Amino acid sequence: MEGDFIKINKWLLPFSWLYGLGIKFRNMLFEMDILKSKSYSVPVISVGNITVGGTGKTPHVEYLADLLRHQFHVAVLSRGYKRKSKGFVKADAQSTMPEIGDEPFQMKQKFPDVTVAVDKNRCHGIEQLTDNDKQLDVILLDDAFQHRYVKPGINILLVDYHRLIIYDTLLPAGRLREPLQGKDRADVVIITKCPKELKPMEFRVIIRAMNLYPYQQMFFTTLEYDALRPVFKETKGDIDLRHLQNTNVLLLTGIGSPEQLEHDLSPLASHITPLVFSDHHQFKPKDIARINDTFAAMPSPKCIITTEKDTTRLLTVEGLSDEVRKNIYLLPVRIIFMQDQEDTFNKYIIDYVRKNSRNSILVKRKDDNKPDNGNHSGDRPRTISFRNN
Repeated sequence: MEGDFIKINKWLLPFSWLYGLGIKFRNMLFEMDILKSKSYSVPVISVGNITVGGTGKTPHVEYLADLLRHQFHVAVLSRGYKRKSKGFVKADAQSTMPEIGDEPFQMKQKFPDVTVAVDKNRCHGIEQLTDNDKQLDVILLDDAFQHRYVKPGINILLVDYHRLIIYDTLLPAGRLREPLQGKDRADVVIITKCPKELKPMEFRVIIRAMNLYPYQQMFFTTLEYDALRPVFKETKGDIDLRHLQNTNVLLLTGIGSPEQLEHDLSPLASHITPLVFSDHHQFKPKDIARINDTFAAMPSPKCIITTEKDTTRLLTVEGLSDEVRKNIYLLPVRIIFMQDQEDTFNKYIIDYVRKNSRNSILVKRKDDNKPDNGNHSGDRPRTISFRNN
């Protein structure tokens, strides 16, 4: 199992124990209702994790937004990490990346018909959205699994296949932000970034090892990539990934966990040179010089591949060489459900929103005022059954 190779710093375990005491005490205050979790009339779906590092939150939130936006009025509420603004900000066509943060900016650019807002205080953000838009059907909370002041209708926990939480430990010795028992709050657990060649036995081993409760559902997703797209107008047209076989690639990333990306691209290119920055990294002049120099030293034919999230920050920097600007591409990524689970997951999400949206509740209340004709066949919500293969 991949999780067997997780590095634990044993010298830091005493500090992890102290950290765990603090987190357990906080969670206990919520369980005892001393700290309050608030529910809302509008459906709320939370997507998050209990680890530091990337688990694929943004692609999964984008998957949900794309799934729902064709039938419902959707809003995405994010913290807006490292943004320059304060308080509640609702994005519009003129919003900039520094104003709302790289991930919200990416989502607004990709889905202009979806409401995107940022607020560190998720309760305040939800209230602003619902007070100002009575037609809102559902709110997607980005990275809010540990924000327990909101009680979502569906709580989705993402777990990186390459760093399974069952083999990890608490900060600072490991990468868990709270004890493993935190997974019990999830309604849905998704094992992300799975290798496409995962065997049926490996699915069963993970399902058994995760030891979920009967009320929890588990899904598996993998990443799929589309053709490379130019970042700047100086760059030539799209490039099919199959055409990289003789190309030297500079893989430029500032995301949580770039290892899967490098693993996936390595068989396609002649050679991969990784240039790794921290998640949400704000590129400084010395970083730009490093990018220029590294690319200039590489043999041709060559190109630069970066992520959609990194593109939102690179577009605002100055000093990139002409050679870099002409040869840098972004790699679009999509979420693919494995084991033919996509229809089951989609139905679960859509049924929840349809049954709980404020507009549906208003229709139901009007129907309640109609004379009783004795036909109650539609009164009881249908039960959705799940089976982990």
